[in-house]
Amino acid sequence: MTPKRPINADVPAPEEKEPKATAKPARPEEKTAEKPAKPAKQPKAARKREPKPAAPKALAALVVLALAFIAAAIVFGSGGEGDQDATSPAPAPAPAPADTAEADEPVSAQTAEALGYPSFATNNTVRIGGSDPAANAAGAALAAFPSTTPEQRPSAVTIVGEDDWAGAIAASVLMSAPVRAPILFSGPEEIPEVSEEALAALDPEGSEETGEAPLFAVGRLAYPGQAVPIDSGDPASTAAQIATLRDRLFGKAPEHIVVASGSRPEFAMPAAAWAARSGDPVLYTDPGKLPAPTAAALRKHPKTPVYVLGPNEVISKDVFKEIGKVSKEVTRVSGEDAVANALAFARYRDGDFGWNVNDPGHGFVLARSDSPADAAAAAPLSASGTWGPLLLTDDAETLPPTLRSYLLDVKPGYTTDPTRAFYNHVWVIGDQAAISVSQQAEVDELAELAKIGSEE
Repeated sequence: MTPKRPINADVPAPEEKEPKATAKPARPEEKTAEKPAKPAKQPKAARKREPKPAAPKALAALVVLALAFIAAAIVFGSGGEGDQDATSPAPAPAPAPADTAEADEPVSAQTAEALGYPSFATNNTVRIGGSDPAANAAGAALAAFPSTTPEQRPSAVTIVGEDDWAGAIAASVLMSAPVRAPILFSGPEEIPEVSEEALAALDPEGSEETGEAPLFAVGRLAYPGQAVPIDSGDPASTAAQIATLRDRLFGKAPEHIVVASGSRPEFAMPAAAWAARSGDPVLYTDPGKLPAPTAAALRKHPKTPVYVLGPNEVISKDVFKEIGKVSKEVTRVSGEDAVANALAFARYRDGDFGWNVNDPGHGFVLARSDSPADAAAAAPLSASGTWGPLLLTDDAETLPPTLRSYLLDVKPGYTTDPTRAFYNHVWVIGDQAAISVSQQAEVDELAELAKIGSEE
């Protein structure tokens, strides 16, 4: 178990070292001992929400919103201040952006909400409050790429089907350098207006790093312009194609590979943030059998370490052994439910694999476990800015006890000088139907810089 870092973060903690075991090629043994898994709950049915009015087509308005959004992230995400009380103020509405000469009319709160911009922020949290993954993806993409100048725009964008959570999570690897392509969502016949407006603002033009392609499209979708097509079928086939594209664009083999569940999306969600941060591809498996496309993708890199994400009930020991017949080194990272699984991945480290977030001074992304596409929508936030792992909550109103305990464990503190302390920042993904204001406020309090001890 990784030692906890003291809450007083004035002095950096000593470097932690962990022993690393290697599984035998013929009959690999799992590195991490697991307790008997509890029966898992099936993912909750997708929440039905009333659609929000579409954003007006005003590119100048988007630019102003982007500037206002980044300003809010800087101002409200900078941690505690001075000797203020650790209890954070209630979330307050973000200031309305000013009108511009190019815009037909002032940017409304309705427009901002439709685009997924934060409806409010606190000292240590900023919400991207879209009503669906398309709106959240638009907001996250423009947060990572404000696009007020050509230098701030991505060279490419990946467009994925609105219902293709598996393709979206696998495509998150294209957000990693050198490609740096955020994700937007589309339907087969029509692209949502929030995606269309965001794409117009991002205005990708392609580059040498993207193979001169401005767009990548996962599946048959409605989108403007030409795109590099990626067939969308079963999760394993789709992910294998994306892994092949990743190898071609990156020009090198991956340092690690993550194998996730193709049937239990809530356990696969944390892989999106890591893929965007690291460039490690995500492949999928069935619970009891390794799909042929995944096995073929693993055979291309037999010496690359593989990390299986999820407990035995989600990815069986038989599958683990099948992977070991192909790959030289296999390790399991797991938690008994979706929330615990995300926390295990956030804490995990094995050499240069894993977030190893066990101390203060980090960014985090918080999303609902029953909205898997939001993991991919928010992936740019884990590969820029405050660079942090994806954490999950399973209820709109109540913060899970295990998540609360983790946030307390990494809560930042100081003894004498708060300006020299470490700070935590949390992106909250989704509207109040996904994560309530009260839960956001609780997260803010847990992330607040706290004074500890006494001055001498």
